[in-house]
Amino acid sequence: MLPTVPELPEVETVRRGLEPIVGGAQVVASWGHSSAKFAQASEITGVEFESITRRGKYLIMGLDDGRELVVHLGMTGQLTWVPEPADPPDVYVRAWWQTNAGGRLQLRDVRRFGRIAVVDAGDYRSMPTLHHLGPEPFDADLSPEVFWASLKSTNRHVKTALLSQRPIAGVGNIYADEACWLAQVSPLRRRVTRAQASALLDAIREVLAAAIANGGTTLRDYRTADGGQGENQFHLSCYGRSGEPCVRCGTALTSRSVDARTTTWCPNCQPNR
Repeated sequence: MLPTVPELPEVETVRRGLEPIVGGAQVVASWGHSSAKFAQASEITGVEFESITRRGKYLIMGLDDGRELVVHLGMTGQLTWVPEPADPPDVYVRAWWQTNAGGRLQLRDVRRFGRIAVVDAGDYRSMPTLHHLGPEPFDADLSPEVFWASLKSTNRHVKTALLSQRPIAGVGNIYADEACWLAQVSPLRRRVTRAQASALLDAIREVLAAAIANGGTTLRDYRTADGGQGENQFHLSCYGRSGEPCVRCGTALTSRSVDARTTTWCPNCQPNR
């Protein structure tokens, strides 16, 4: 199974696991790999974590000096809390923060696709994707009309539009496939009706909520804050099941690359018309 970028449910699960541990803890020592992606990790020694929130696929840790530590896990990043560092040291740890809470927060990232940034609170101009994120899926102001209007503003395939993070934040390859399947909307469509947009928004919310409840989807690299695995991989209806029967109609699911992303759908339940 190829690595997949942790999506909203995985990042939210990590956030929930870290919040009671990290909140209020002071960083007494810190280190970051020399790569520009991780070097800023060492800039927060002596500060205190005041909060830990999430925006899309980004973790945002509020600091008591008016700055924020922003972490994106990339494809293989694992942000975990460990009582003490490994002996011998884990060569894939790219950053760590020792705290007065008696443990260490560390980012392990085999392929180094993740990123760390220390910014003034709310200033994400140095991170364009975060700066231009669409609304959160569970935002009460995200109505079917608003969602439909955003989808209508582009001629991209529906799935590609979702992955752009503009119509809605936090949806990646796994949950785009799952939501399109649940809503019976073809990921290959370039136009959707108002009813289809409404069904798709409901489906996105449903599959994300279920995945959060299941602790996220562990297919290869994703780990929870304590190093454990999620359980949602046992509840997927569409993603990664090409050639298997659709659990709704029995038709063999099919897949192909859509805008360079492997996409799976049911040709019977999700006709492109």
